[in-house]
Amino acid sequence: MFKSLFHWKVLLNIVLAMAFFAGLVWLTFRWLEFHTNHGEEVPVPNVMNMTVHEAIKILDDSGLEYEVDSFKYDPKFRPFQVLAVNPNPGANVKNGRVITLKVNPRTWAKVAIPDIIDRYKGLAFNQLNLVGLKVGDTLYEPSIQRDAVLRIIYNGTSVKPGTQIPRFSAVDLVIGSGPLRNVSIPNVVGRTVQEAKKIIAQALFEVGIVEHEDGGKDDSDIVYYQDPEFGSLRDQGMQIDLWASKKTPAELQNKIRQLDEMYRPKIDTTLAPIQYNEMPSVDPPKPQVQKPAASVESATPKPKSVTPAQNSAGNNSGGTVAKQTTTTPAKPQEKPKPKKVVIE
Repeated sequence: MFKSLFHWKVLLNIVLAMAFFAGLVWLTFRWLEFHTNHGEEVPVPNVMNMTVHEAIKILDDSGLEYEVDSFKYDPKFRPFQVLAVNPNPGANVKNGRVITLKVNPRTWAKVAIPDIIDRYKGLAFNQLNLVGLKVGDTLYEPSIQRDAVLRIIYNGTSVKPGTQIPRFSAVDLVIGSGPLRNVSIPNVVGRTVQEAKKIIAQALFEVGIVEHEDGGKDDSDIVYYQDPEFGSLRDQGMQIDLWASKKTPAELQNKIRQLDEMYRPKIDTTLAPIQYNEMPSVDPPKPQVQKPAASVESATPKPKSVTPAQNSAGNNSGGTVAKQTTTTPAKPQEKPKPKKVVIE
């Protein structure tokens, strides 16, 4: 068995197989060396602080590949300026190696505007700060939504929530200042319901009850009555009720009179106004104090004295002696009673 193994033919086959395997390995490494340019290296050119267009042109001439990565924006550097290179400039690399360029973008990275419509202004300011946006001017306009954000303005144009704008940009906010008072009610009689709703909304009023004569909900019906009436003064935000029909207001005069009697009753101004006069205040009667009764002597009148001349005169006239007369106190005069007047 061993003799047959060491036969010269077997040994020849083994040597040939080993030689074939060694040649195959040598050819493989030679192919890899040729394909990968083994031993041929080029230095990475220094493209720091160049613009990205200049750096790309130099890398193409050196036979190197490249990829551009937008680095974090830094306002200290120019837009599209190369801030970093990987591998570092001067390092030896093979041809075809990919070189990564860190480039300063043109501006800050874009962020989406948060949905702050109808939000309170304090909450809206906080949400904008969280995403890196600044609040510019705050403009106020009449609205029933006091201190609520109505619109967002960027560069003079109204934008919607979700719009992408550069970070740290300033946006202007339109905020409601509250409803105005004593605003004239617009006239919507003769308009369609659809037109009336737009006019009421533009005047910052609310649409109240819309009653259709046929019981439907067709916005093409014509408004023939409104309450409050046209020209009356109300605060913004109040409701305006509408009555609509497919007929014209001229054909619904009876219905309009009924609504006037219900919502606009007339006040009779021919009656004399009622006057209210204030009665004078009356002081309570004071209690009377009774005086003490006079003495009997003072009450009885004293007799008059008769002089001798009077006596002689009396004797001469009739020989009679004048009697002593007593004076009685005079009675108080009674007030005349008012006469009754009979008017026939």
